[in-house]
Amino acid sequence: MITRSKAVRLSDFEAARIHERLINSYPVNGSLVSAAMAPRKGKEKKEEQVISLGPQVAEGENVFGVCHIFASFNDTFVHVTDLSGKETICRVTGGMKVKADRDESSPYAAMLAAQDVAQRCKELGITALHIKLRATGGNRTKTPGPGAQSALRALARSGMKIGRIEDVTPIPSDSTRRKGGRRGRRL
Repeated sequence: MITRSKAVRLSDFEAARIHERLINSYPVNGSLVSAAMAPRKGKEKKEEQVISLGPQVAEGENVFGVCHIFASFNDTFVHVTDLSGKETICRVTGGMKVKADRDESSPYAAMLAAQDVAQRCKELGITALHIKLRATGGNRTKTPGPGAQSALRALARSGMKIGRIEDVTPIPSDSTRRKGGRRGRRL
């Protein structure tokens, strides 16, 4: 039953399907058994079909994705996309794997994130990855955080083939002023 607060505008196609379903569920020719309650005519054996989610390729052929590893000093992102970079396949961060905020950027959290990503990629039929490694960059640090190396190692150890490894840290040709003021950050 659709109440006033949940009223939805249906397309003609959806309305026709709902109408047809309602008509088919009412008793026909005075019988009290609806189509939905009809007795089963014996159990048919269903053959289990193996469902592959990835692309249809020959055995042993590599299917590449692009793994963007963003390692700052606060967190580590392991983000797998298709080759164009437009379609996200899987994204896991170090913060999703550990409870404490201070451990988000740790090598252990990065390793757990990379293992999750590798498992998901295998489910989807991706067997090889090009790596794009990135630090914060810009007018901040150009050095990757502590999770970068362990994330890359975990991907390789989990059975993913590694294609190219590229550093895509943004390097300014002439930067905007860095934060911290004239006398710098005082600890």
